[in-house]
Amino acid sequence: MSGSLCRSLYSFSGEHHQQGLKFEAGEVISVLQVSDGGWWEGEKDGVRGWFPASYVQILEKPGKMNPQKIEDSSQVPLPPGWQCYMSPQGRRYYVNTVTNETTWERPNSSPVSLKSPIVKKTSLPTVNGFHSSGSPLHHPDSVHISVRKPSGEPQINCVTFPHPDTMPEQQLLKPGEWSYCDYFWADKKDPQGNTTVTGFEELLQKQLKGKQMQKEMAEFIRERIKIEEEYAKNLAKLSQNSLAFQEEGTLGEAWAQLKKSLADEAEVHLKFSSKLQSEVEKPLLNFRENFKKDMKKFDHHIADLRKQLSSRYAAVEKARKALAERQKDLEVKTQQLEIKLSNKTEEDIKKARRKSTQAGDDLMRCVDLYNQAQSKWFEEMVTTTLELERLEVERVEMIRQHLCQYTQLRHETDMFNQSTVEPVDQLLQKVDPAKDREFWVKEHKTGDIRPMDMDI
Repeated sequence: MSGSLCRSLYSFSGEHHQQGLKFEAGEVISVLQVSDGGWWEGEKDGVRGWFPASYVQILEKPGKMNPQKIEDSSQVPLPPGWQCYMSPQGRRYYVNTVTNETTWERPNSSPVSLKSPIVKKTSLPTVNGFHSSGSPLHHPDSVHISVRKPSGEPQINCVTFPHPDTMPEQQLLKPGEWSYCDYFWADKKDPQGNTTVTGFEELLQKQLKGKQMQKEMAEFIRERIKIEEEYAKNLAKLSQNSLAFQEEGTLGEAWAQLKKSLADEAEVHLKFSSKLQSEVEKPLLNFRENFKKDMKKFDHHIADLRKQLSSRYAAVEKARKALAERQKDLEVKTQQLEIKLSNKTEEDIKKARRKSTQAGDDLMRCVDLYNQAQSKWFEEMVTTTLELERLEVERVEMIRQHLCQYTQLRHETDMFNQSTVEPVDQLLQKVDPAKDREFWVKEHKTGDIRPMDMDI
């Protein structure tokens, strides 16, 4: 992967990494180094730094960066403003340099009908099935070639999803990793079928369940500490018992050593309980408290973004309704002019036309604000779910390490009973957070089709 080029899907401030590489959406970056943690090192304009791999798309073929302009072989000249290009797959396509319209079919000199497979290049072009704020080049591989009817995309719980015809265009952000940022975009009914649960809530509940499990593990260790302390106390008390202390000779020496060994064993178990408390129980509880704060922060952040998205969606619907009313009013005024009911009708038409135009502008503004809110929610969902993955791996690894510490202390405490903890050691070596995540995602995923911006 290193040495290749990639294009940023959306902007990155670089603040999430000590050596972050700042860039805007649509910029080309050279990949220098690929790490397993989801971060890549790249270079842009002579500046090197690290960035999330999910924020970019690899450009596998140079032809995608520089579309090849070719001469049209037809004897009939192209209409003014149109030019012919060759896609990386060797297929001809045509671009209007004035309107940025793109089509696979050769345009003719007659006016283009509404049924022609031409798509205008909007301010938010389609990339991998969802919109980004960049400005990719105009070849057909970066523009979705289809006629999109107004409000044609499904609206699910105030989130805009692509039309089923465009779904095959989407690719996984992290293929083969069963990453949370790929499988939890949709909402679903809870097990009782009552309320709707968002995909992020599904993820959050898993993390909260992990937090509870960590608390219960700490309580388990605490109970073991109590047993060890009580056992050590009883051994020490027994070693100080005066029974048979008058035995003499070598047997007396052996008996005294036996009683001393009880005192030594009591000391070992007392140290074991102390180390369990300081090296296993306390770190588990401290990590849980920090984990709890992170979950609360993420929960509030994503919830606020969803509320903002819902508000923007309501504004769009209100503006859409207002536009329909204004257009209807304009039609009525126009009909009145045709039948010449009064001299004031022409002035009413001008006024209705102004209101209709204003309503259309309001609708476009509301849609733009909605798209900004959805883009922000999308970016934060990707960033936050990747952070949840990191925290979960850290949690599982932390517990695994301290359980290994537990078994090590058990070895030190009871050298003659290793068979009871050897199976635990073997299973701990097989703990794999990535495999656990794959099993869980397969069972609980809510949807792998990512949302997109609303189209008018």
